Amino acid sequence: MSLSLLSLYCSSAYIVVSLAASASSARVARHPFRNKKAKYVSLVLMEDREAKPIDLVGGFLAKKPYSPPSWASHLNPIPSHIYSLGHFPTPIHKLSVPNLPSDTEIWIKRDDLSGMQLSGNKVRKLEFLLADAVAHGADCVITVGGIQSNHCRATAVAARYLNIDCYLILRTSKILVDRDPGLTGNLLVERLVGAKVELVSKEEYASIGSVALADLLKERLISEGRKPYVIPVGGSNSLGSWGYIEAIREIEQQTKCSFGGVHFDDIVVACGSGGTIAGLALGSTLSNLQSKVHAFSVCDDPDYFYNYCQGLLDGLQAGVDLHDIVNIQDAKGLGYAISNAEELQFVKDVAAETGVILDPVYSGKAAYALLKDIDANPTKWKGRKILFIHTGGLLGLFDKTEQLASIIGNWRKMEFGESIPRKDGIGKMF
Repeated sequence: MSLSLLSLYCSSAYIVVSLAASASSARVARHPFRNKKAKYVSLVLMEDREAKPIDLVGGFLAKKPYSPPSWASHLNPIPSHIYSLGHFPTPIHKLSVPNLPSDTEIWIKRDDLSGMQLSGNKVRKLEFLLADAVAHGADCVITVGGIQSNHCRATAVAARYLNIDCYLILRTSKILVDRDPGLTGNLLVERLVGAKVELVSKEEYASIGSVALADLLKERLISEGRKPYVIPVGGSNSLGSWGYIEAIREIEQQTKCSFGGVHFDDIVVACGSGGTIAGLALGSTLSNLQSKVHAFSVCDDPDYFYNYCQGLLDGLQAGVDLHDIVNIQDAKGLGYAISNAEELQFVKDVAAETGVILDPVYSGKAAYALLKDIDANPTKWKGRKILFIHTGGLLGLFDKTEQLASIIGNWRKMEFGESIPRKDGIGKMF
């Protein structure tokens, strides 16, 4: 497999905004401690708990008025503002995949490059959600996810950028719920930026549910004098769906100024909470893009997502039946965040051949399922130009190192003769 790169950027100018923020108004002390239920959290003490977002017109972290695409102006409600949290537009390039049906092409949109600590599809949703949190006077946010949730990591970083505290309810196994969750992958970033982590077992999560758990924590924080704002799992509500309605506008603009004006027949993406596919499907239908959207679910089942995402569209008064605008297929395999050997081998092979690293929880499973479907149904995909959305999640690979160790070699002790004379070079250390 060889890789052919094609930049679809229209602008030749890149604006770098330098930002210096004063922390003189807040004295921060972080002290890790264990509460009575042995849940590990990190305490942030601030003299002034008011959120103080940085406001630079047109720059990174700026609060900006939001105007929807003309084709989405009938939706309701329309957000009034967003915070600029990502590095957009994210690039699109072509992947030369072997053994595809005749005239079939796969392109990839690199939403994994939307930032560093904030990388991935969650950034687009958080631009709208955190603007709403600030508008409601929140001094902290609450969200929920798995122990290696990309969404929780992105929320923790984005909230800290805006001087808002972050509380994370993370789902883990019953045998680990009373232990320090460690510093692997997303957890390391979350805890570095001072997020307060509260652990629940998978059994507790299943019996209580994410909404009730967030409400319990919200009530506790209100009783402590805080002003919490709840962000749902994955940032997937009607407001968060605007992130990928806006992404469709971005893709439209990129295709208009690309070399040769590429038109994508299909858009393919992983589905884990629903907001991304709701925004993509609605945006593609309303815009001139008119690409058919395919989602590969990595948890739950297609029926669940059809029902849930229909609610997101209804919340925008879209007047559209989701069944008509998106095809959802099951790709969870052994289960959410559980990888089998074939999936991990696929992730490894794609990385080795193209340099593109897919995460094992979302994009890895979706891309694996897509290529299996192309192989099983070649006439369905013949002559199609497919845009695959890479939704990020690199840090999730660190939780799979033991499984990956058996398929990744590429090392040996260097051999040399003992009589080789020394030659000094640049960067001499010894």
